[in-house]
Amino acid sequence: MTADTSPAQDLELLRSSAVAAGIIASGYFRRDVKSWTKENASPVSEADIVVDQYLAAALLAARPDYGWLSEETADNLNRLERSRVFVIDPIDGTRGFLRGEDSWTVSLAVVEDGVPIAGVVYAPMRDELYDAVKGGGARLNGKPIMRRRRPGAAPLIPAPGAVHQEMQASGLDYRRGPAYPSLAYRLVQVATGKLDGAVARRGAQDWDIAAAALILDEAGIGFADVCQGFPQFNRPDVRHGALAALGDISLKPLVHAALIKVYGCPSGSQAAPEVSHT
Repeated sequence: MTADTSPAQDLELLRSSAVAAGIIASGYFRRDVKSWTKENASPVSEADIVVDQYLAAALLAARPDYGWLSEETADNLNRLERSRVFVIDPIDGTRGFLRGEDSWTVSLAVVEDGVPIAGVVYAPMRDELYDAVKGGGARLNGKPIMRRRRPGAAPLIPAPGAVHQEMQASGLDYRRGPAYPSLAYRLVQVATGKLDGAVARRGAQDWDIAAAALILDEAGIGFADVCQGFPQFNRPDVRHGALAALGDISLKPLVHAALIKVYGCPSGSQAAPEVSHT
């Protein structure tokens, strides 16, 4: 297939591949799995590697002219020369996976010229498949995502300790929500309304957020690098600044300010407006 393939066709490929990958990963879940620590101190397991190898074989066989960027594959900068690139996290939330927690996900996206056009976040053990195609809306298990409201309840926002302290000090009235180990899963819960906001410290990488970024955008949720705006993908440096997904735009000033105070902004940048890429 060529880059003339439609985003909808790419999404169907991602959906079927994510389900198969979830079945493979589930075979290792809550078992005696070999694991080790990478140079950045993050864990990796044999399940991550097996799923990554499956996805590389399945996806690149179907789209041989696409680039490849995966957490568990050595980076090949040839991806920068490709219009479309697979951005893959075979198991997002490996720490939780190894602890036996069930909210880990398979996170798959196709990025075109820096922008996600198809994305899937699949939580096999929860039987939840979130997906989106650019311009076509976001779905959970095939049905449009409808954000549930919690009238009168304080906003539910999980946050790292330092950010939590800053938000408290600012007087923000909120409750500290559950910090799911999978960042992708945490982000898409803002689309469903289970969370009112989700944040990430500086250093999240393309594979952590590409699929979720599209799902949030198609669900009408503000998502931004607090210093740069809507994230851009498939760049030489795949790391991002501090991130915030907010279901209520009124939360933006205090949440963004807390993230900037804790993590700062790169030299020459400043706080960005909360806008979609579309």
